[in-house]
Amino acid sequence: MPEISVIMGTCNEVREQAAQAIDSVLKQTFQDFEFIICDDGSKAMFYQWLRKYCKKDSRIILLRNLRNQGLAAVLNRCLSHASGKYVARMDADDWSKPDRFEKQITFLRQHKQYVLAGSNAWLMDAHGVWGERRMEEVPQKESFLHTSPFIHPTVMIRRKEMEKLRGYCELPGIRRAEDYEFFMRLYAKGYEGYNLQEALLVYREDMQSYAKRKYRFRIHECRVRYYGFRQLGVLKGSIHYVLRPLVAGMIPAKLMCMVRKRRFGNCPWIFGTDAKILQRKAEVRTAGMLYKDCAAEGREK
Repeated sequence: MPEISVIMGTCNEVREQAAQAIDSVLKQTFQDFEFIICDDGSKAMFYQWLRKYCKKDSRIILLRNLRNQGLAAVLNRCLSHASGKYVARMDADDWSKPDRFEKQITFLRQHKQYVLAGSNAWLMDAHGVWGERRMEEVPQKESFLHTSPFIHPTVMIRRKEMEKLRGYCELPGIRRAEDYEFFMRLYAKGYEGYNLQEALLVYREDMQSYAKRKYRFRIHECRVRYYGFRQLGVLKGSIHYVLRPLVAGMIPAKLMCMVRKRRFGNCPWIFGTDAKILQRKAEVRTAGMLYKDCAAEGREK
């Protein structure tokens, strides 16, 4: 029985990006895992490529939905095949640092009070790594008022606790907010999570990411916020947080992308020169070079 079950969904991905994501898992320093991938109704051409690519490692379990069912259903199907003590999330267009699993499983083994461990993330677009998203170290119930305090594909969670909650909610009104709903449900049951204070994932965030967030999904998020805040006991006086996605949905994708780049790209440490800041600059360069090396290797294949 493997220690970690890695779960990932795919649906008509860019092949190069999917190859990079898969390889970043296979090249982890912690190797005791199974890798469960569920394709969610992709076109035949992509699925045939994926099936062939997955044959490179016997630890990969490839599942297929003949029609698109959505992320929650995909992840729940992956979970139904999982046997690891821990479950690690991965997205098909992101890239995990080689020591991600090793650091997360070490933390969870040493800190039994937490059921999940997330992390910070480098942010990238078609031009490479452009910034960093730093997460609250020990999120509280009130942390959910602003947004999800965990970046979903950075998370590793104890499988038994995940099964107690019966995985992700598959209701149509939850779509595009599955992770937010799940994390609030987790906290409502008294569990807690932690974010390692280093970037262990390169996370794709560009204008296209915002363009595909249709307004109806903003309405879904409002619904998720209302019921989630009520479960957490933080709804009173927080209706403006419930309605926040409706306002965000009216902001053009290009402008939203510019705002995010200003917020997460122009970090204060970019322009400093002391030892700690120079170390941060080196980390940015390293993340960018690692990603470029992985991308180049994927193109060669």
